[in-house]
Amino acid sequence: MALIHSTALIDPAAELDSSVEVGAYTLIGPGVRIAAGTVIGPHCVVEGRTTIGENNRFFQFGSIGAAPQDMKYRGEPTELVIGRDNTFREFVTLNTGTVQDGGVTRIGDDNWVMAYVHVAHDVQLGSHCVLANNATLAGHVHVGDWATIGGLTGVHQFVKIGAHAMIGFQGHVAQDVPPFMTVDGNPLSARAVNVTGLKRRGFTPERIGVIRQMHKLLYRSGLTLDEAKAAIEGLRGSENGVADGDVDAMLGFLSAATRGIVR
Repeated sequence: MALIHSTALIDPAAELDSSVEVGAYTLIGPGVRIAAGTVIGPHCVVEGRTTIGENNRFFQFGSIGAAPQDMKYRGEPTELVIGRDNTFREFVTLNTGTVQDGGVTRIGDDNWVMAYVHVAHDVQLGSHCVLANNATLAGHVHVGDWATIGGLTGVHQFVKIGAHAMIGFQGHVAQDVPPFMTVDGNPLSARAVNVTGLKRRGFTPERIGVIRQMHKLLYRSGLTLDEAKAAIEGLRGSENGVADGDVDAMLGFLSAATRGIVR
């Protein structure tokens, strides 16, 4: 039987694994499914069509699966899907999707989401990301794996943030942020490659060297975006092809960018 505090209110239609823990005064609605090992802290509300994977930890006062803050929303049955091994600190708000997009807000695995973070409707958050206190992701934002978003950062709707990118403190992100880059300042500007993060994740010096060349071509060579993309394509095969996957990731991101990239 799930470990449910006597003051928690769990709808009989909710599906909780027997190992799930639910804290005092938490409310869980009928469309919720929670897998093994997950802990829901006290004073949380988990509602909507929300699916939560294994071994997640929700601290107190979270709002999970509430209706999207979108004036077009008319009560359609949209979803929030959360992977496994995530940590959500106090006062986090995670909304369901909208039918104007795919209908699903999706959060991957092993993310560290700090206090007061807001994840809006239709956000696609990858895995192994860090969102610091008060970071706000507007609707339809896509965030790649291993991205770091600094505290008090606001991300405009429909923005894409590439894998391994890092957003500095209090960033105002209104354009797409290419993978591997560190951006900060007001106005926001690309500063360098996120070398510290890449080293922590086991990138070799050769791979980092090619990524540095991509940064230089995008931001330091005076090239247009199309010229930079062609030059980045020319990096394939360098260092015995060790970074060809990184080149593919960069070119794929640039081809899909819809809001222009942070300069």
